Amino acid sequence: MRGSREHLKNKAYFFGFSRWKHGFIRPFFYEYSAKNINFINPLISTHLKLALRKGLDKESHIYIWGRKSFPEIEKFAKENGIDIYRVEDGFIRSVGLGSDLTQPYSQVVDKRGIYFDPTHESDLEYILQNYNFSKEPDLLKRAEVIKDEIIKNKISKYNSDEIKKLNFPSQQIVALVTGQVEDDASIQYGANGMTNFELLQIVKEKYPDRYIVYKPHPDVLSGNRVGDIPREKALEYCDEIVTNISIGSLLEVVDEVHTLTSLTGFEGLIYGKKVYTYGMPFYAGWGLTVDLRKCKRRTAKRTLEELIAASYLLYPRYISVETKGICSAEKTIKELKIQKEKLNKSSFFRIKFTIYSRISRIIQKLLSLVV
Repeated sequence: MRGSREHLKNKAYFFGFSRWKHGFIRPFFYEYSAKNINFINPLISTHLKLALRKGLDKESHIYIWGRKSFPEIEKFAKENGIDIYRVEDGFIRSVGLGSDLTQPYSQVVDKRGIYFDPTHESDLEYILQNYNFSKEPDLLKRAEVIKDEIIKNKISKYNSDEIKKLNFPSQQIVALVTGQVEDDASIQYGANGMTNFELLQIVKEKYPDRYIVYKPHPDVLSGNRVGDIPREKALEYCDEIVTNISIGSLLEVVDEVHTLTSLTGFEGLIYGKKVYTYGMPFYAGWGLTVDLRKCKRRTAKRTLEELIAASYLLYPRYISVETKGICSAEKTIKELKIQKEKLNKSSFFRIKFTIYSRISRIIQKLLSLVV
């Protein structure tokens, strides 16, 4: 990961970043001067032509959002020996959904691939396969502290759902099945395009004795993304549907997590739950999960603390909620905890948050009609 001030003189070119992300993304790339950060969003020209007009050359650095494909740019990079870095939201992101255009407070910058695409090695997979954690006991101690903070304060990726005490039947094993955004790249690359309904059907068929709780993805519930299962149809294969409840509240009381590639599976491990994966998420294949699929590259066996250290401490970069400056994972978690408490305790803060989310969704729907 680039992180020193030596790149101040280099120009950085960003492809596939929606216009609303531009201001949010800049603070994560403090190693470049503001004048050398170039977002390429052409209206008429091609991405390559516009980038070249803005000074793209052999000394430039190239960043692409997620798993988006830019054949001309990738060809130019290969011919000129330029590394391509892929960027995505980190695993502790914000209070509020990314699809509601909220500021992210963590990002990952990956030189090898990207964590949700198991068809290629990512920097995170490389760390988990090769890093010598035994030489850094302080890192593992930090991982333990973060684990405790996540459980104690129910910190997750988005952190906007309500914290609530839940009760499920005590005489049955309670299995949480997590819905995902079905057109998300993590499903396309990590789960062969499998649907939420197919996952529910498989879990019900394999484990008919379980009390199955289904939680739709918040981005799907918001109407921003694809993956909804009609309630009547879902209830044929689950016992209960839970919405707008924090994932931490659920993980406290369920026994198992069944997922395609959802981050909830990783969080389930943090809460000490048995986790079944039906795709190939970044946390599968290290001896901690029950996996339907295998990845031959992943041969190392990792402890939970090592997985946490790699995923929360070594892989992402963070900015402060208050200052927007680069900071530690611990500082971001502490500040998100304060924001989350405001959301749960202050009616004014909750109303303000809700209004922002609704306006954002209306704007996105209008823009989609125009496009």
